[in-house]
Amino acid sequence: MILLIVFLSLILAQRIAELTIARRHEIALKKRGAVEIDRRGYKFIVAMHSAFFVSIAAEYILFRRPINHYWPALVAVFAAAQCLRYWAISSLGVYWNTKILIALDHRIVKVGPYRFMKHPNYVAVVTEIAVVPLVFSCYFTALFFTVLNILVLWRRIRLETQSLPIPNSQ
Repeated sequence: MILLIVFLSLILAQRIAELTIARRHEIALKKRGAVEIDRRGYKFIVAMHSAFFVSIAAEYILFRRPINHYWPALVAVFAAAQCLRYWAISSLGVYWNTKILIALDHRIVKVGPYRFMKHPNYVAVVTEIAVVPLVFSCYFTALFFTVLNILVLWRRIRLETQSLPIPNSQ
């Protein structure tokens, strides 16, 4: 139980730090004329991520799940996803946000992990949502939220792509 509390607390602290960075980026982008796309969809994403943490804790406690025997490998995959995620965030700079904010000068980033794939941050998030519950043998949470997250991100990527002010070809 202590491992669950520590692990989830670290991830929640990470999310709070990311929201602080996102807010700072949002202010900077809005000063440059950025507009927010899909405010209602963003609220759903926040609710989904909040429910994700509650679901892990509930499934772990209510079903008396054991720590997965493969937890070291799963934590390594999680750590690798975090490295990819922070590489993506740093590569995007001020354009990284938890919201869809499109500035007039917005351009497709082609540095860092974006040289190799279009959406490395989303790859990291999908990996994280699949792997974190597995550390605690929370199979229902892993399956349900992975599928839900993929559907939400599919929609979000479509909206981002449609909102860019330049052709989205690479």
